[in-house]
Amino acid sequence: MYLQCSDRRCSTVLDIHDRSLSCRRCGNLLEVAFEPELRDWPGLKRIWWERRVSGVPLDRSGIWRFREFLPDLYRPEEVVTLEEGNVPLLSAPRSAAYAGLKNLRFKHLGWNPTGSFKDGGMTVAITHAKYLGVTQVACASTGNTAASMAAYAARAGISARVYLPQGAISKAKLAQSVDYGAEIVQVEGNFDSVLEHLLRTAGGEAYFLNSINPFRIEGQKIFILGLMEQVDWNPPDYIVLPGGNLGNASAFGKALDELKATNLIGKVPRMVVVQAEGANPFVRTWRSGTESLQVLSEPRTAASAIRIGAPRSWKKALRALQFTDGMCLDVSEAEIAEAKATIGREGVGCEPASATTLAGIRKLIWQGQLDRDADVVAILTGHMLKDPDYVIRMRESSVGDLASRRST
Repeated sequence: MYLQCSDRRCSTVLDIHDRSLSCRRCGNLLEVAFEPELRDWPGLKRIWWERRVSGVPLDRSGIWRFREFLPDLYRPEEVVTLEEGNVPLLSAPRSAAYAGLKNLRFKHLGWNPTGSFKDGGMTVAITHAKYLGVTQVACASTGNTAASMAAYAARAGISARVYLPQGAISKAKLAQSVDYGAEIVQVEGNFDSVLEHLLRTAGGEAYFLNSINPFRIEGQKIFILGLMEQVDWNPPDYIVLPGGNLGNASAFGKALDELKATNLIGKVPRMVVVQAEGANPFVRTWRSGTESLQVLSEPRTAASAIRIGAPRSWKKALRALQFTDGMCLDVSEAEIAEAKATIGREGVGCEPASATTLAGIRKLIWQGQLDRDADVVAILTGHMLKDPDYVIRMRESSVGDLASRRST
């Protein structure tokens, strides 16, 4: 394995131990290059399944259980894990009916140890940081990355510093970072300006663990291998996911590319990325038909996890949509709130950003762009308790609207 520029037109290759996050020649993000060895790839399905009942610590992680698709650098005792990745694939009949689908399932990544999908990438990124001898890690965050990094850094005995947009994140997410012992730096502005501040001022010994870090992407891609195992390696027609900084879209596209290259799947699901209307730079870029990011200086949405105006992984995400013949769209705040309430009626809680998936599916059905008979898996990226204030606000708003209607 080695690092290479994510732009396939660039030939830059770096040693796997290099701490760079972007290409020195063209400035694009790096990725871990995976070269399939001559091995019985189909036979791995049996090995991965048997590890589910293993008592080996590494096998109890739903990420490291698939370690043949991860960097082969670390001794078992070096791996930093909280047994992440073991998340369910849930049937969703009420949500399916709401959207107009016959079959819909939720892959709920909010059931990870710190309540979001970030743990899948963080177990690998922190393990790599420890392997490199890093003493301090840092990230900019809307809350979920900070909580995850703080937890895994604490587990590894590494100092953590999180940079957060002042007054713009859920208290629940902030409390996690504090509880895990991270140093909190609050910066005025939105996520994009916080990330710029981090990259500009927090150099030196700090190792950055936002999704621009290629080892984060390696961990997050494994969620797709877990999903394929749950569907007995018969891929769904569509995988629908929220779009924020677009690390997941990049990771999932990379996973599908590698699985197809090794003949572990026969077909590639179409990926659908859904953003909020007020924070939709990737959708604007997609619609423009150009390869120039349509940056939003002031993204606006109550779904704070995806309130990002300049996603760093947009080029990788664009390549993933092109590879999977995918698409992207945006949905309104009202559509997000209604979809979130519908998911809640399933007995399944998610944070607002996750609900963009159901809202997007419903919109595509109405527009005739998605067949009602399609087999669809929607990705829920965060737990409901990540942002409980949103639920209360929506509840109070609906009660207020009802009282207003009764008085007229």
